[in-house]
Amino acid sequence: MARDAAAADERDDSPQFLADVVAGLSSPQKTLSPKYLYDARGSALFEEICRTPEYYPTRTETALLREIAADLSALIPKGAALIEFGSGASDKTAIVLDAAPQISTYVPIEISHDALDQAVARLAQRYPSLDFVPIAGDFTGELRLPESVRAKSAVGFFPGSTIGNLDPAEMQQFLLRTRVLLGEDSVLLVGADMLKDVPTLLAAYDDAAGVTAGFNRNLLERINRELGADFDIQAFRHEARWNAGLQRMEMHLVSLHDQHVTLGGMRFSFSQGESLHTENSHKFSTDSFDALAARSGWQIVQQWISPAPQFAMFALVPA
Repeated sequence: MARDAAAADERDDSPQFLADVVAGLSSPQKTLSPKYLYDARGSALFEEICRTPEYYPTRTETALLREIAADLSALIPKGAALIEFGSGASDKTAIVLDAAPQISTYVPIEISHDALDQAVARLAQRYPSLDFVPIAGDFTGELRLPESVRAKSAVGFFPGSTIGNLDPAEMQQFLLRTRVLLGEDSVLLVGADMLKDVPTLLAAYDDAAGVTAGFNRNLLERINRELGADFDIQAFRHEARWNAGLQRMEMHLVSLHDQHVTLGGMRFSFSQGESLHTENSHKFSTDSFDALAARSGWQIVQQWISPAPQFAMFALVPA
């Protein structure tokens, strides 16, 4: 979890959801995209995770954004459009909007229609003079901004270390596409969780109250409800793992015994101890993030890093 990840809701294209689940369960390492963790229930559980004492990223990044708000405002031109990728509840957005009243337009990009509608309704009351151009879609796919937005200076906003949920090739592809989408005179603000001690990471992704475990198992409930599968939810346990070689936290659902699951007329086998890999959250150093940006046509012009547990905000411009 990075975990302001792109949220999926129950209006997602069910054939695509089914195809992705079948493909994931058919792989040697069973796996699913983390975006499917975020139906309405999953999104609510994620908000609860953000309030657990163990989950440091949200409160650390929020504190950092408040501390550097004036610096961020100085990077934002008058009349700019703020374009947020995977906007979710848009909670951190208000910090930027408060600090930069010169922003004229807010463009939240969010795959969850419910989250998008609720966030826009809430922010519209708080910022009545701001133009809202919501886009319902997956920020990892091909996007096109409306002409009214393309005419403005673009400032991309990608908080939450959501970039860490992507595989390295996906990170680079996202940044390459975003460079084209935002244009040559743009700024991209990216939040990234930094490398830190393993106990802190493990606790953050497996809280004592079991909220993260419920969030992870909710994926199986969603598959049962929307796709007619027959997962025995209690026959899987949540497991958080640190993958040192790939510098990422992983979430898995581990089968407690040998079992079979049926879905769409197909049967899938799980052996005892076999896992369904549900999410990655890569962690960064300043060098690794700088290298990623350089490979993707961006350069870091400013960076801010919080006290431990360290979280960073990077300001990028086209190289």
